[in-house]
Amino acid sequence: MRALFGLSDLLARACDHTPAATALSQAGAISRSAPPCLTYEGLFNRVCRLASGFKALGLRPGERVAVIAEKRFDAVAAMFAVAHAGGVFVPINPVLKSPQIVHILADSAAKILVAPALRLALLDHTPPPSLTTLLRFGDPAPASPDPPPGGESLDLDALAGAGDPIAAHPVVDDDPACFFYTSGSTGLPKAVVVTHRNLIAGAQSVASRLDNRPDDRLLAALPLGFDAGFSQLTTAFAVGAEAVLHDYLLPQDVITACAHHRITGLTGVPPLWAQLARLDWPPAATASLRFLASTGGAMPAAVLARLRALAPLARIHLMYGLTEAFRSTTLDPERVGRKPGSVGRAVANAEVLVLHPDGGRCAPNEIGEIVHRGAFVAKGYWNDPEGTARRFRPIPPHPGEPSRPGLAVWSGDLGWQDDEGDLTIVGRSEGLIKTSGYRVSPTEIEAPAHASGLIEDAVAFGLPDPLLGERLALVVTAPPGGAPVDLDALRRHLRAQLPAYLVPALLTQVDSLPRTASGKADRAAARARMLKDQESPP
Repeated sequence: MRALFGLSDLLARACDHTPAATALSQAGAISRSAPPCLTYEGLFNRVCRLASGFKALGLRPGERVAVIAEKRFDAVAAMFAVAHAGGVFVPINPVLKSPQIVHILADSAAKILVAPALRLALLDHTPPPSLTTLLRFGDPAPASPDPPPGGESLDLDALAGAGDPIAAHPVVDDDPACFFYTSGSTGLPKAVVVTHRNLIAGAQSVASRLDNRPDDRLLAALPLGFDAGFSQLTTAFAVGAEAVLHDYLLPQDVITACAHHRITGLTGVPPLWAQLARLDWPPAATASLRFLASTGGAMPAAVLARLRALAPLARIHLMYGLTEAFRSTTLDPERVGRKPGSVGRAVANAEVLVLHPDGGRCAPNEIGEIVHRGAFVAKGYWNDPEGTARRFRPIPPHPGEPSRPGLAVWSGDLGWQDDEGDLTIVGRSEGLIKTSGYRVSPTEIEAPAHASGLIEDAVAFGLPDPLLGERLALVVTAPPGGAPVDLDALRRHLRAQLPAYLVPALLTQVDSLPRTASGKADRAAARARMLKDQESPP
């Protein structure tokens, strides 16, 4: 059996065993010219040809290639081809707007951007100097995108057809394979440096826990720009199964796709499950379902009960992880009914602990910080040595505890383990907001609000929400001596600058914001005031 060192080895091994099996299919019509499916042989051949093209463009080992990760065959092939060529791919969530995309391009120093032609044509910000090449795919845009200054704009099909397939560039499994951008506590998204080993070990672990099989058809409904979404591909490829790419518009579309494609496994986040649980599922949607998996937050008990009623034959896996350490725990389906609030125990090749700041273990049912170690732990943050040192560090020796060598991820999540070792998450130790499966920094919302010129000051925070986890709130003040803030204009500005999941659900003006001793706006106090106001009778 082929050894797995680099990410593209997942495809190579599947191609060795079942070259004619379907690797990718597309839910819904993306383009008239798009093929209905790609076999493992076809996908791996395209990956090897694109890798040759990337090499011809001068891509060197370790250099970054950004891919706007729409659920298209070409986007998937491009990401795996970059890894095959020894580069580092940077998947960009397609819901992001130009300011966020350009930030990621600049921060990662991406040399090449691969994107649908229409998305390239709509980019309205100057690309960073590092970018030399635009590679377009899909249906032609009304106007061809201009190449970067001194660079070139090319067609991905032409690149794939220009050279012969090449063998994978030799890698060590600890070499970086991709950057996943995630929100940090201090502002703009930052890159988690993920290795080939992280991706392969994570794929094998999840595929094993979910009992994935070669005859599975897994619906890839989550964004490919995040680790949980990208793992829908790797877990399928790890066992030679079929990944069905699906950019859905409405929750009903997911149910329709499950019926039409006879889906056997579906992974989602709690907000998506909450939407799906409110709908009726025809028998055809559940006839083939063997499992449902949830990650990205706690599953509300009512949603869980409804899903069990809708799909009584499907095994439900409740999982937990983070971008820096993948999915480290799972609650076995047999125990879901007994412990619906838990996310279970560590999976193989991972250890999950609840610790005091000094590294000592918390007693059963005692709240502490959740710490991850093992094969899924990423290398750190790109261009952020301080953040890396703060979050990625060894577990210090503690009397009576065994030595635990190597780096661990101090997650910032707070939780406790019961007498049986099952983990329950209770919150965060820092200011990050968890909404709709996304981690959000308040400053990602506050900064564009300030840039609007409509306000004097602003604080953003999360408020409890049974479906979203937290809903976003933004409290603003008017400039001195000015008229009241035009909240409608501010909301329009935020919608133009931010993806939908970052636009506050609640936007309100106050006369003044509470302040800390140093004079800064006190986010925690503003949140507490709003919660108190909401609880007070009118």
